Amino acid sequence: MPIDSTVAFLGPKGTFSHAAAITFFAAHKTSSQTPWEMRSYSSIEDVFASVERGDVRFGVVPVENSTEGAVNNTQDCLLEAAVEIVGEIVIPIEHNLLAAPGTKLSSLTTIASHKQSLAQCRQWIAKHLPALTLKECVSNAQAAVLATKEEGVAAIAGEFAAQTYGLEVLVSSIQDHSHNSTRFLILSQPGQGLPDRANAGSSKLKTSILIATDNKPGALFRILEPFNALEIDLSKIEARPSKQRAWEYVFFIDFIRGGLDLSNDALIQNLMTKLREETSSLRVLGTYATARQPSASEGS
Repeated sequence: MPIDSTVAFLGPKGTFSHAAAITFFAAHKTSSQTPWEMRSYSSIEDVFASVERGDVRFGVVPVENSTEGAVNNTQDCLLEAAVEIVGEIVIPIEHNLLAAPGTKLSSLTTIASHKQSLAQCRQWIAKHLPALTLKECVSNAQAAVLATKEEGVAAIAGEFAAQTYGLEVLVSSIQDHSHNSTRFLILSQPGQGLPDRANAGSSKLKTSILIATDNKPGALFRILEPFNALEIDLSKIEARPSKQRAWEYVFFIDFIRGGLDLSNDALIQNLMTKLREETSSLRVLGTYATARQPSASEGS
């Protein structure tokens, strides 16, 4: 299979990352018209590494959930990885309680899932199955595999996982919030881009940047002030430890602006100049088409 046709995702098969990869790349053609090959990796770090090494053309990783917030592993990898964000997709998350066919609720002893999925269903679990043991897994799909092998174990996962592993849906839609959704990033090596340049001409594009500041009074204000002065739509700001020194932070910032070529956008170049004057480092992580947000009905 040509490298140009390969996509890495957080596996195993049946994860929401797998579903996100299939959905996103269904709308993007390979340069050779070869069908996409989806490759499963056991961790977010492995997905990043596979893209950096050139083992695959693209990678798909979760970056934030609408109710539980940022995925820290992804943000930490973005601090150092030599990759570019070339796309995003938002997937509505419907969690179901899955078990082997014929399993009854009364026979369950354990609920297994990824820690974020357990957190997204904590109220339902506390109300309906409070006595059960909770087991954290690397992914929802790993929990689904566990449910196929161990008696008394149910998994929290999506319908895709149920279909993939032949599990039965004991209870559907157990997430605590109907608007629950997860945003996934599409990664590539710098300068590669999507094969069909589907972003071109989009009127609504997002740029992600990574900023480090000196630990001085007013540092955050000086970062935000240029966005306000230039009337640029800042859609997200998130702080993470820099991993360099204690109590030093970096900021992940997303802003919305039309036009793929930032070098020819005078307003954005003005923004970058002002930001560099107030920061110790600035890195553009990528500019890409803004994902359509799922409606309330899609997430329920």
